[in-house]
Amino acid sequence: MIRALVAGVVALSAGQAAAVECRDLDHEDNRYSVCEVDAGSEELRLFLSDGEGQVLGQFSSVDDALGTEGKQLAFAMNAGMYHDDRSPVGHYVENGVEQMRVIPNAGPGNFGLLPNGVFCIREGRADVIETLLYVETQPGCRDATQSGPMLVIDGELHPRFLPDSTSRYVRNGVGTSADGSRAVFAISRNSVTFHEFGSLFRDVLETPQALYFDGNISRLYAPQIDRADAGFSMGPIVGVAEPRE
Repeated sequence: MIRALVAGVVALSAGQAAAVECRDLDHEDNRYSVCEVDAGSEELRLFLSDGEGQVLGQFSSVDDALGTEGKQLAFAMNAGMYHDDRSPVGHYVENGVEQMRVIPNAGPGNFGLLPNGVFCIREGRADVIETLLYVETQPGCRDATQSGPMLVIDGELHPRFLPDSTSRYVRNGVGTSADGSRAVFAISRNSVTFHEFGSLFRDVLETPQALYFDGNISRLYAPQIDRADAGFSMGPIVGVAEPRE
């Protein structure tokens, strides 16, 4: 159900706040869409396949699957790089079941630009954790997806990001607060550099840890701001489930 946007920030329904707060914002001549989730109270989950092992791939398919639970999708975003068959490139855990092991070593492409990290969802919190720290601490995530590079590490931008970079793409990612209560998802609405995108999380969204999800394939489902991106099938998807209206 598409909700009306109130004051450019978040819709209210029947006097209650929506499960996710989404807004559009500008920062340093770039445009972004941002959705913030209260990880302590909302049902934040990862989605890849249905009960028969078929890749969901689309926001509409995730919403249909949630319908069998009496729920609906309140927000969603692609959540990590994937192979041609839509299987995750890196570590992936869904509902306590590991489907892909952790990849700790450097490699080609953005994923292998260390340090990379894991977005970890646990009871009452969500965290972006640098991969080697994740391996060391074994935090016991109910859901987890590995991607890379890290955008922000302990309040600092990834050391390989260059202010004068000419590599510009639409990009999406997630940042988390130190206490794990806030998970903030962002997607650029124009092509941006890694330095610009990381600066959004560090300086505006104020998340001390942030992780890049992907580039031009990036898509967002945010009914509050009338956005429901469609296209080819995706791999891992992160979303918030809420009771179906």
